Amino acid sequence: MSVITGAWRRTAAGAGLLATDGTVSPTIFAEMSALAAQEGAINLGQGFPDEDGPAEVLEAARAAIADGLNQYPPGRGTPDLRAAISEHQHRFYGLSVDPETEVLVTVGATEALTATLLALIEGPDDEVVVFEPYYDSYAAAVALAGGTLRTVPLRAPDFQPDLELLAAAVTDRTRIILVNDPHNPTGAIFGRDVLTEVVRLAHLHDAIIVTDEVYEHLSFHAPHTPIATLPGAPERTLTISSAGKTFSATGWKIGWIHGPAELITAVITVKQFLTYVGGSPFQPAIARGLRLDDSFFTDAAAALARKHEILGAGLRDAGFTVFSPQGGYFTLADATAVGGADGAEFCRTLPTRVGVGAIPMAAFLPAEHRSDPGYSGIVRFAACKRVPVIEEAVSRLAALRA
Repeated sequence: MSVITGAWRRTAAGAGLLATDGTVSPTIFAEMSALAAQEGAINLGQGFPDEDGPAEVLEAARAAIADGLNQYPPGRGTPDLRAAISEHQHRFYGLSVDPETEVLVTVGATEALTATLLALIEGPDDEVVVFEPYYDSYAAAVALAGGTLRTVPLRAPDFQPDLELLAAAVTDRTRIILVNDPHNPTGAIFGRDVLTEVVRLAHLHDAIIVTDEVYEHLSFHAPHTPIATLPGAPERTLTISSAGKTFSATGWKIGWIHGPAELITAVITVKQFLTYVGGSPFQPAIARGLRLDDSFFTDAAAALARKHEILGAGLRDAGFTVFSPQGGYFTLADATAVGGADGAEFCRTLPTRVGVGAIPMAAFLPAEHRSDPGYSGIVRFAACKRVPVIEEAVSRLAALRA
């Protein structure tokens, strides 16, 4: 008999990790990272940088530790970081956000999302609409909250949703429309028509919009447009972001959420019983980072875009069909022509065959859709590595075409 019960069972099932015998398997990310380590492969699977962020941000964290900022910060986050988040939203997007009542600092964007779903979902009659493929924590968090997940597919090559399918998915049972933009894993940036339709549907069905914008400063061809800037959106939108991707500090786990005060109050009511607070000396460091000159943010996006170009060119030379991303850490490629019609099996053998790790698209789909032929050969590679590492990975991948 399984000992997995209640919320644990729901979460494991939502993440696609619960086997029929009741056992829980590791995530595909853990599995592929372990395979890469075992084979001494270059890990282009999991999305973490292999170099540190700006020196002034690192130094601010060291100074905070030396200055004794090592105990619990305020529950909503340090006043200076909340002020910096408010300033950032106004500086880049023209949004007016009250740092006292409309901002909450969280332990990464994942906690912000999970606390939001736990706060706002009351049961299985509450539906959460997401674009598929999706970051795996979304389904797990919806399941943990006891809600029902509904998905709208994103198809190659541009990974933009069909607006008719989106309108059909959003109903009066929709509690939340969850939008990840720039999108992981596809690297898509949603068009203005998509964002406008999300706002229209949210008003029509009295839904809340929750946005995951952790790649906001890693948009390659145009500035990021938060949904909260659209007419009719601010009063029903919770915007989530974090420092990890922007400042190459994924291990610090400093995230935030902002939106209408009454919704933030609901989220903090749950969050205080999850982690309570986190990352005291990292909060002033991230406040410092958010106030860096514009050149830091534009340079970071340009540097990552260049890494994607190198990776994409190498993948094409190796025989992959590449879907060039518009933003974010990841490049998708169809491996069918190099023996990867089954993307999951391809990724399980890739570290041994050529010494490179990747993640199959199946990791970002519900279990019942993992054999969808539109996704089955697609795999994800992380470009957030040093250029010499990417060049070595590309050199190894060339062996697939030999």
